[in-house]
Amino acid sequence: MTDARISNPAERPRLRRTRALLAPAVDNWLARGYLVVVAAALGFFLCAVYVLPDPGFAGIWPLMATAPTSMLALLLSTPAEYSSLTWLNPLTFAAGTALAGLFNAVLLGRLAHRLWVREPRPVV
Repeated sequence: MTDARISNPAERPRLRRTRALLAPAVDNWLARGYLVVVAAALGFFLCAVYVLPDPGFAGIWPLMATAPTSMLALLLSTPAEYSSLTWLNPLTFAAGTALAGLFNAVLLGRLAHRLWVREPRPVV
């Protein structure tokens, strides 16, 4: 019997590259805490949209938690003929803000590594 991971050797470098790109998002407490805030904002948004009778401005919390990446993505993805965001499905919005949050977490993790890891200095 062959293992599924070994059967396709072309998958391994791609998987390693993806893990290396996403590792800063989960390997320090700053990025993990940020991901918890994003998950809480998305959970509140989805609960407000699908459970509560009036969601109101529940979409503001995920946008603010994942700003500026989510706002930039929202501006770039809005078709020119639509002046409002009524065309946007709540699940698409949630997936987009989750990806924006993951991107921001990777950036926060890289920043945390730069700030907390000290470069060795030569002794004079």
